[in-house]
Amino acid sequence: MASRILIANRGEIALRVLRACRTLGIEAVVAYSEADRNALPTLLADEAICIGPADAKRSYLSAPALISAALVTGCDAVHPGYGFLSEDDAFADAVRAHGLTFIGPPAHVLERFASKEETRRLLGSHGLPTIPGSGLLGDEAQALEEAERIGYPVLVKPSAGGGGKGMRMVRSPRELAAVLPICRSEAKAAFGDDALYLERWLEENRHVEIQVAVDRFGHGVHLWERDCSVQRRHQKILEESPSPAMSAAGSRELAERAIRAVVAAGYENVGTLEFLVDGDGNAYFIEINCRIQVEHPVTEMLTGIDLVATQIRIAAGEPLGFNQADVVQRGHAIEFRINAEDPVTFAPSPGTISTFHLPGGPGVRVDTAAYSGWKIPPFYDSLIAKLIVHGRDREEALARGKRALELFIVEGVKTTIPLHLRLLDDPDVRHGRFSTKWLERWLQKNGPG
Repeated sequence: MASRILIANRGEIALRVLRACRTLGIEAVVAYSEADRNALPTLLADEAICIGPADAKRSYLSAPALISAALVTGCDAVHPGYGFLSEDDAFADAVRAHGLTFIGPPAHVLERFASKEETRRLLGSHGLPTIPGSGLLGDEAQALEEAERIGYPVLVKPSAGGGGKGMRMVRSPRELAAVLPICRSEAKAAFGDDALYLERWLEENRHVEIQVAVDRFGHGVHLWERDCSVQRRHQKILEESPSPAMSAAGSRELAERAIRAVVAAGYENVGTLEFLVDGDGNAYFIEINCRIQVEHPVTEMLTGIDLVATQIRIAAGEPLGFNQADVVQRGHAIEFRINAEDPVTFAPSPGTISTFHLPGGPGVRVDTAAYSGWKIPPFYDSLIAKLIVHGRDREEALARGKRALELFIVEGVKTTIPLHLRLLDDPDVRHGRFSTKWLERWLQKNGPG
């Protein structure tokens, strides 16, 4: 196992990886940009090293800077967290070429699963149902022909990346012709790849994902499902497990099919398979995330398994160390993403936090790198904390979530805490009646605040 790990990320995930290193007795070095000089991971690390200016392209997205930082500080492994270079096969290969361990899927695995369209076909060949769609699109004429074959409405999706960038739903040939160059431009800017493909649009669906872990010996387990259907513009707001829309038998069947498919396809390390579930309960595979997820604490709260430590052990070549029978869901868990955003306009709200008080008590966990006096930089995403609550059942988890949100005090910047409190008062949320389009309709109906 690694003895000294470079954490090639920032914010709450950097601190989360640092905690896992401490648990395993591994020294942690944090790579930070000039904007994160006073960030909590930087201050708490065994060693910290500046890798460049605030611009992510010259710091957190700079493979040479990160590898140099690892070598200079005597690290023997690199943990990329999520986002940035976490799924970049060229970066993973460069890490390996310099005698370092990449904590995540190996480069050849990342390359195999890099294209969403090709991954859909690969895992479809191993038994996962997929939404009707196209191959990679060529010119506009081909796109229009494929859309006609699939049937409108269709979803234009980038083959690389995620988070809603380069993605559009269109209902007509005219709309498709108009958005194609926009989607290509967004995908190229965000992921360095302008390849697009089409999927049939499901008007009402749930977003359900299956957490998996596979060691290099081909032994894999699933860690059940998470429901991430409460979204705004393809950005998740609230995640929970078990899914309130799926039966125990249905979630078990989907999870078992998912783990069989990824093992057969040669996956390795921790990963998440994402599905859309229609109103009739039919699940369709859409993509795999070859990294740790933002919402991984939901699974940790239910199973008691440390997913970041699992990543580190698998990357070191160790066997998984537990079997499917050891992965038991206990109770219900919900995660609330706390963003430094105006809860009315959703505009980012960078600035200095004057007061920061965290809730506590049984079944309450907060993952954050924020603190009183910290200046939130305007250069990165707006996530500043994740509140995760656990209860014996969904009702208790919701009640704990509301109490914890009421006691979560952040002053000096605006946050999405008021939005979460409003959502918890809605009967649809309390009874689990929502789809991926529900929140946007709710905002139109109920107004901004």
